Amino acid sequence: MVYNILKFLHILSVVFMSAPLYNLIVVNERVLFGKAPFAVDRYFENIIKGAATRCYVYQLSALVTGILLLPAGGAPLATLLENHVLAVKMMLLLVLTSLLSLVHFRIQPAIEKLLATVKGDEIPAEIAGEIAPLRLRRKRLAALCLFIVMTLVLLGLQISGWFGLPANALLFALAALFSYRVYKTPVRFGWI
Repeated sequence: MVYNILKFLHILSVVFMSAPLYNLIVVNERVLFGKAPFAVDRYFENIIKGAATRCYVYQLSALVTGILLLPAGGAPLATLLENHVLAVKMMLLLVLTSLLSLVHFRIQPAIEKLLATVKGDEIPAEIAGEIAPLRLRRKRLAALCLFIVMTLVLLGLQISGWFGLPANALLFALAALFSYRVYKTPVRFGWI
């Protein structure tokens, strides 16, 4: 019973780490507004900024429940290093956390600093010009994070049984294509 509860919490934590997908959706929806009042930009930035803390919590939850699943399932903690899939998952989770930290501690504060200088209802062109490359970098990192989250899910399904090279190649390619698609265009109807 403990194992099943931990497994549920672990999977739920990973599902909740889908913030990169929704941040990309938010960013692409923002573009559809065109030139919008400053309040719209502020609203979208608040949504994106607020996701970071939640992501840290979900990532930590995934790490802790993933580690606890080993002894609960009768495996020693050394399995983290012995099972290549688990080792890669652990490494990817650390990469994901590092990318989140880059956005949260470097890119987002730079955007916030620029937005703090805005007076009035519109973002002046020179400030918008400085914000644009930061937002583009954040958007690219979100697409990469989305791909990593999908990779983590795919690897999680293969801890006890490998899918095989052709199936993995296809699934990783589909994950990359979907990440790129969400990066480039608004996904109005999910997969479609």
